[in-house]
Amino acid sequence: MKRREAHDITQLLNLYLREEGLETPLNQHRLMAAWPEVAGKVVAKYTRALKIYNQVLVVHLNSAALRAELQMRRSELMKQLNEKVGSVVIYDIKFV
Repeated sequence: MKRREAHDITQLLNLYLREEGLETPLNQHRLMAAWPEVAGKVVAKYTRALKIYNQVLVVHLNSAALRAELQMRRSELMKQLNEKVGSVVIYDIKFV
């Protein structure tokens, strides 16, 4: 038997996910799951729904005042969410 070059299991799983087209949906799910941690539990409590359309995170909120505050923190939140996932998943956040 020939001895083959050993690879890290993480690299192999990432390669498999990329080849099967599952990397993007998995990263999107991770990003949405990270929302309460990045935005905070209080903000997450007022969040009704999260969706990603064309690399834009759409956040539905119950409070207009909170919407205005988050609008000012938009670039900071976007950067933190992408860092949490370890990949650039979104390019903008829209608060509705």
